[in-house]
Amino acid sequence: MRNKLLAGAMALALVGCSQQPADDAASNEAPAAESVAEEGASADAAATPRIGTEAAPGVAFDYAYTFRLADNRIAKVQGKHAAACESLGVKRCRIVDVRYQLSDEKLVEAQTQFKLEPSIARRFGAGAIESVEKAEGVLADASVAGEDVGAEILASQQRSAGSETEIARLEERLKAGGLSKGERAEILSQIGQLRGQVGDERQSRRAGEARIAWTSVAFNYVSDGGLPGIGHENPFADAGETLMKSGSTALSFILTLAAVLLPWGILAALIVAIWRSRFMVAVRRQMREKPGATDAAPPVG
Repeated sequence: MRNKLLAGAMALALVGCSQQPADDAASNEAPAAESVAEEGASADAAATPRIGTEAAPGVAFDYAYTFRLADNRIAKVQGKHAAACESLGVKRCRIVDVRYQLSDEKLVEAQTQFKLEPSIARRFGAGAIESVEKAEGVLADASVAGEDVGAEILASQQRSAGSETEIARLEERLKAGGLSKGERAEILSQIGQLRGQVGDERQSRRAGEARIAWTSVAFNYVSDGGLPGIGHENPFADAGETLMKSGSTALSFILTLAAVLLPWGILAALIVAIWRSRFMVAVRRQMREKPGATDAAPPVG
């Protein structure tokens, strides 16, 4: 479990979004909330390199963790993670989705999605790993995906600037006059299209800025499958279920066999009963006595 934890922590540290000075400042602002989110950060995670936000300016990160632990502990751990987010306040952490599902195989699958202030996202994940480890679970998988939204915003600004310049040129053309009705209508149509593009670019930049301002963090919880070599299901319950199925199969076979043989058995019983009846006994006796009587009779003449 220690090796898995170290591997996950290393993956997160490569693109971690917190800087040590920023972490210290954030801790001074809300020590009580931070103590919940960072509870017992693991020694392995603390030993990994720390890379600050200035190492990846304008990059929006998406963190994804998969925790594997016992079914009956998933709900409790999920609740602790939600409580840790709530303690930070909505300005630093928001819960955007919660899911808990019990499959037909009686296995639990759950997920909680957060939006976090970028400077605390990595430490929030480290605290979650520690809480899972205390519940005798493991970090099964961890990944961090980054998108250079800053470059997209810069390109959008350049496109908007080009559109604004073209709008200004067309408006100057309108002011100059000397245009036919068709030319004026065409220029007005071009200006309308360019202003629509400027509005779309502005909306796209706002969405990109929101992605940079909030880091997406997803916690996935999966069943550990039960005891090694036995599986998730209770072995005694499985044995009892197998016994019931085996008994049901045997009873079904016996009933089917009885249904096939019963008519023939009844027929055989009737034949035996008739054969042993008084009438048949008398008939057999007479059949045996007639030849003897013929042999004993005196000759005629």
